Amino acid sequence: MEKKITLVQTVATAGVFSAISFWYGFMFGRESSRKELSHLIEDLRRGNPTPPPHS
Repeated sequence: MEKKITLVQTVATAGVFSAISFWYGFMFGRESSRKELSHLIEDLRRGNPTPPPHS
């Protein structure tokens, strides 16, 4: 007996994978931004702002 994957199963699997990928990407990006901005935030709290580096 041969198993066949229906279009609905394929779309559902792709949707679940996409949602998980989006969630991990969002959380990773948020954490990365927080780490990058932590030095700037600390400088602003201390009252000695530094200009952001231009890339």
